[in-house]
Amino acid sequence: MSVAKVGIVVFPGSNCDHDAYYVFKDVIGADTKFLWHKEGNIGDRNIIILPGGFSYGDYLRCGAISRFSSIMQDIIRFANKGGVVIGICNGFQILCESGLLPGALLRNQNLKFLCKTVSLKVENNKSIFTYKYDIKEDIDIPIAHGEGNYFCSEETLAELIGNNQILFTYNENPNGSVNNIAGIQNIQRNVMGMMPHPERASDARVGKTDGFRLLQGIAESVI
Repeated sequence: MSVAKVGIVVFPGSNCDHDAYYVFKDVIGADTKFLWHKEGNIGDRNIIILPGGFSYGDYLRCGAISRFSSIMQDIIRFANKGGVVIGICNGFQILCESGLLPGALLRNQNLKFLCKTVSLKVENNKSIFTYKYDIKEDIDIPIAHGEGNYFCSEETLAELIGNNQILFTYNENPNGSVNNIAGIQNIQRNVMGMMPHPERASDARVGKTDGFRLLQGIAESVI
């Protein structure tokens, strides 16, 4: 039976890598392995996960140093050829820093670190990331970030809206993100970034399962 081959990149300071590994390996059943940031290539992986955490201690800007890690050059190549890449929290920041997604993540509007479960609305279910959800469905996913305030220019925002690139919005904006944006995809539809943590809401034993369909759907989309 064919299974997805998931690579989870580990940077110094990653702290959600094992959460993502557990869901893909033990809950979904994918062929899952860690990829150390100094590795030169991603090998035979067909899904790449940039997990949450505090890569390089969030020095300079969140994700700014990780963007120059050895493995990122191959991930950029992989993404530009249509490979599936998902950035969660710090991973979203890295994708924006690397130019694979537009915009930037700024300090939360209240200048405080936020750690709680929030309600999201599914804005687009015509993607490989969200097709298992209903359009406008409300889902509960945890957040844990200090710089989750998504910002982009008015021109970029118009493009995101016009191209249906916004995947999730906050029902109650926790951090000041423009247009309540919680997650987006690139225009080619193969790269996704989101601040909330679906891997923390993918197992009934932790009391939350609304993130499971997202990760399961991604794994099934490449088989």
